[in-house]
Amino acid sequence: MVFASIEFLIIFLPLFFLIYALVGPAYRNATLLICSWIFYGWWSPEFLLLFMLLALFGWIGGLAIDRTKTTKTRGWTLALFIGFNLSTLIWFKYANIFVETLSSFGFMSAEWKHIILPIGLSFIVLQSISYLIDVYRRTVVVDRSFVSFGAYQSMFVHLIAGPIIRYDWVKRELQSRPFDWPHFCQGARRFMIGMSMKVLIADTLSPIVDVAFALKNPSFSDAWLGCIAYSLQLFFDFSGYSAMAIGLGFMLGFRFPENFNSPYLASSIQDFWRRWHISLSSWIRDYLYIPLGGNRKGVLRNNINLLLTMSIAGLWHGGDSWNFLLWGMAHGIALCGSKIWVDAGLPKPTLVLSHAITLLFVMLAWVIFRAHTFDGALAMYAGQFGFNQMAMSDSLINMMRPVNWMALMLGIICVIIPALSGWFASHINPLAQQLIKPWPIITFVLSFALIASRGSVPFLYFQF
Repeated sequence: MVFASIEFLIIFLPLFFLIYALVGPAYRNATLLICSWIFYGWWSPEFLLLFMLLALFGWIGGLAIDRTKTTKTRGWTLALFIGFNLSTLIWFKYANIFVETLSSFGFMSAEWKHIILPIGLSFIVLQSISYLIDVYRRTVVVDRSFVSFGAYQSMFVHLIAGPIIRYDWVKRELQSRPFDWPHFCQGARRFMIGMSMKVLIADTLSPIVDVAFALKNPSFSDAWLGCIAYSLQLFFDFSGYSAMAIGLGFMLGFRFPENFNSPYLASSIQDFWRRWHISLSSWIRDYLYIPLGGNRKGVLRNNINLLLTMSIAGLWHGGDSWNFLLWGMAHGIALCGSKIWVDAGLPKPTLVLSHAITLLFVMLAWVIFRAHTFDGALAMYAGQFGFNQMAMSDSLINMMRPVNWMALMLGIICVIIPALSGWFASHINPLAQQLIKPWPIITFVLSFALIASRGSVPFLYFQF
């Protein structure tokens, strides 16, 4: 079950809010926890026990770390529970690719049953690790209520694809939070806009991307159209989900941080990572890059830390292909190169050129991120750099149907107009802001109609 699906929108979500509104504030964490487990169990009952165990071990781990007296014992306790979380993630996410890699070199010949990756596992593990480290550092007070901690770790509203929520950000709201009509309406508006981004734009681009990346020898036009379409699809899919999660959280009384800030307008690769998947970028910085030494131990060590951190971040994104590792390494090399350029005092490019170079690099890197195999990525690069013909293939021409372009343009308009409501009110007429208010409802109805007619499309980060 995904957010942009009929069963979620007309069955699960209305029933959840009905129960949530009827129970008193003292029972809302329990309601959120139980309904979150039902949400996961709906997708796969066999993994429900795993999610329960992860919540239980995260809670017990925090209590155990808090009760230890000596620094050495606290360190070993922290390592034990982090090791449990990491080993769970490694098994479900990377066992398949390790076995396939070993088999390709002839080290394994026995049959291997493919392991399914549970939805949201990567995000649950990162949240649990951040909580355990924060308890170890004494930057948060340990949560002695399993229901409260379980509601935090298992909250269905954001765990499929983020944002990655730290316990410190919601600790007060876990104790007391508003649940009223103004918050509900504001959150619903954000949810509807996010759904429009996902359904009207990302899902409309999905068939074009699939066809372009399936071509064996894409032309120059095929490769660049596929690359641009995927860059837009990934942004509107992921940021759309984040907007839906932030909206749902606000409806429940939680304030989640923004996860995107116009990343394709970044002026450098460092600026891009301050704008893209902000919750992951800050997590990597605070729990991986800085503990490794950050930039405090010399230029060489700093570059090694950057490369290692981004390689791990790339590998975290997917366990079915080594392409994700290569994508992370490419970003690590870019970050190192940018820093070396600045430290050497070399001339800075103009702002326009900086924007263009950054966007070009990000889009080229998305190719290896999206391609299922390394050979597939090389084929796309060959097309982009003009090694094949120039004309668009018949397969992609057939995808350029008017209905697709109409849905895409409607989606862009429906996303842009609410974002400009403040500008209309201040520069044109305050009445314009009132006229724009119904737009999210209109786009939601249109998105719902499209879901009902063509079915739901899973989020790209659904099993990351």
